[in-house]
Amino acid sequence: MSETSRISSFGGRRAVPPNNSNAEEDDLPTEEIHSLVPRGVNMEDFLNVTNVHLFKERWDTNKVDHHTDKYDNNKLIVRRGQPFYMQIDFNRPYGPSRDLFRVEYVIGRYPQENKGTYIPVPIVPELQSGKWGAKVVMREDNSVRLSVQSSPECIVGKFRMYVAVWTPYGILRTRRNPETDTYILFNPWCEDDAVYLDDEKEREEYVLNDIGVIFYGEVNDIKTRSWSYGQFEDGILDICLYVMDRAQMDLSGRGNPIKVSRVGSAMVNAKDDEGVVVGSWDNVYAYGVPPSAWTGSVDILLEYRSSENPVRYGQCWVFAGVFNTFLRCLGIPARVVTNYFSAHDNDANLQMDIFLEEDGNVNSKLTKDSVWNYHCWNEAWMTRPDLPVGFGGWQAVDSTPQENSDGMFRCGPASVQAIKHGHVCFQFDAPFVFAEVNSDLIYITAKKDGTHVVEAVDTTHIGKLIVTKQIGGDGMKDITDSYKFQEGQKEERLALETALMYGVKKPFNTEGLIKSRSNVDMDFEVENAVLGQDLKLTITFQNKSHRRYTTTAYLSANIIFYTGVSKAEFKKETFSLMLEPLSVKKEEVQIRAGEYLGQLLEQASLHFFVTARVNETKDVLVKQKSIVLIIPEVIIKVRGAQVVGSDMIVTVEFTNPLKTTLQNVWIYLDGPGITRPMRKMFREILPNSTVQWEEVCRPWVSGPRKLIASMSSDSLRHVYGELDVQIQRQPSM
Repeated sequence: MSETSRISSFGGRRAVPPNNSNAEEDDLPTEEIHSLVPRGVNMEDFLNVTNVHLFKERWDTNKVDHHTDKYDNNKLIVRRGQPFYMQIDFNRPYGPSRDLFRVEYVIGRYPQENKGTYIPVPIVPELQSGKWGAKVVMREDNSVRLSVQSSPECIVGKFRMYVAVWTPYGILRTRRNPETDTYILFNPWCEDDAVYLDDEKEREEYVLNDIGVIFYGEVNDIKTRSWSYGQFEDGILDICLYVMDRAQMDLSGRGNPIKVSRVGSAMVNAKDDEGVVVGSWDNVYAYGVPPSAWTGSVDILLEYRSSENPVRYGQCWVFAGVFNTFLRCLGIPARVVTNYFSAHDNDANLQMDIFLEEDGNVNSKLTKDSVWNYHCWNEAWMTRPDLPVGFGGWQAVDSTPQENSDGMFRCGPASVQAIKHGHVCFQFDAPFVFAEVNSDLIYITAKKDGTHVVEAVDTTHIGKLIVTKQIGGDGMKDITDSYKFQEGQKEERLALETALMYGVKKPFNTEGLIKSRSNVDMDFEVENAVLGQDLKLTITFQNKSHRRYTTTAYLSANIIFYTGVSKAEFKKETFSLMLEPLSVKKEEVQIRAGEYLGQLLEQASLHFFVTARVNETKDVLVKQKSIVLIIPEVIIKVRGAQVVGSDMIVTVEFTNPLKTTLQNVWIYLDGPGITRPMRKMFREILPNSTVQWEEVCRPWVSGPRKLIASMSSDSLRHVYGELDVQIQRQPSM
């Protein structure tokens, strides 16, 4: 199809096709002659550009001042709303009174000035805040040095740059030169930018830190794993722009962090748009990499770009890690957040219903809601001019494909402040996030006659703890208070009433259904257990009355996915107890390793559910807990000089702790600034055997760095190891 017919086919609806690809381009004409050139006039006699210098080396002031010197990219990268420098060489000295020129920036294939995709930058006597402009700061011989300032609302992407010179007969323009292409990013250092963050330590952490910590496990046994975001690695910036191109996101919207983060939320998962990562929660990872094996985002994004197909496989922390890379790479402050006991409730109705049989066993047919042991999402920092004042700041964005939002699997940005106060009417997807952290856990007995009786309500289980990485360290920061008020506070009640007023559903009025407190308390503890070893569960009953009671208790032990969904019940036991007045009684249950090992899932999560009925009062006591078995680590060692440009030897080793042979073992190694992601396969590791893998690495980034390793096999996964290293600068000669 010719260009003319391509454009005319849009006739009657729009003048030009949609401009939704940063990669596509059309060259501007080198000459725009609007009148006849008299005979004998040589256009070359007018002011002509001979060269353009962009000062784009890592050590140049442009990249240092714009905090873009860490990008492994030889093009100029600047942040919007902040001046940068360039030098233009002409064929003769520039005379302001007789010569007129300007700089032009173009993005996409169908540039239009009113869409911000064609930007003429005038030469001005003084730069004005918030506006494009170029000021001559130095003239020397045939050269002119300019200070160029972009708009803080400029489109974020890769621009083509031209210099246009006015003559009496038309415009002379430089030829297309890829060496002068310029990336313009969001600017958290600019007060006029929508992503402005006023704390330097927060900017260092949430924009410039390329290694993070993701929290997982269980609320009483929190585990950590490092993640290489790698937002400055070679090719990653171009891939983030490619992700928006794949989404066919209009270029004119790419200066708005609300729109960019919402598009990213949809595109990081592959559910309905051929996005970056395919999710899988069934423990079957044929033709792909198990989610637990990834050590960072770089491998995933590089594979997505090279194959142009979604990468297999991911779960919530993988989606969150890749999404964090996308946001930080483009300049949007971002962090990964973990919510322990996260409600996944399809109706967002603030109620997680667990149905019990009359004997206390869980009715799996009626119980549809699931409580994830943990769930990771992201927060992105931005103003929200589309919402009332006060709802800017951190916004929850989630790329794990859970629920459909406006026709696509995405979530957010939802104002964290709005979620806390129950203002779930404000876009986007606030009711879903509110339910994730505020739902009640309701235990309901399904009677044989078809009636349902609420036995117990736990208002504190869901959203038990919400955490992120602390600033400047690998420790944990508790941010639960930013999402919800403490249980029982007046403000908490008001936030709930506000959410209900705005349409969040709560089918049961649970306050009127909670039974009076029983005279018997029941709790249980599970000892810390190492993978492959036996463990013990201790159930404690306390009779606080002067009466004697008898109880019938039921224990169900299950292998579960971290999403709370049960794979298999590996042990069940029923027992009766006599409780003397004012007494405490303990019941111990031994669990042998052989009972759970054969069916264990990759996160080694065991879930225990205990119900007890007091026969005399008919009170039902319910408790549930999950544990994560202790898994051995991958050991990393280094030897040799830890200096930029020098060889150092990295050794990775792992010992099989099981009594069975591990087969199809993959070990992964990553270290931003030290080594590109790599992997090695071992066909098998015999019981109690150790394998070693050595690689020679040559660091290219100085300062505190981290080596990260993971191990994955057919029967054992979620095995990690890491090592902090301090890389010294190359000694000056």
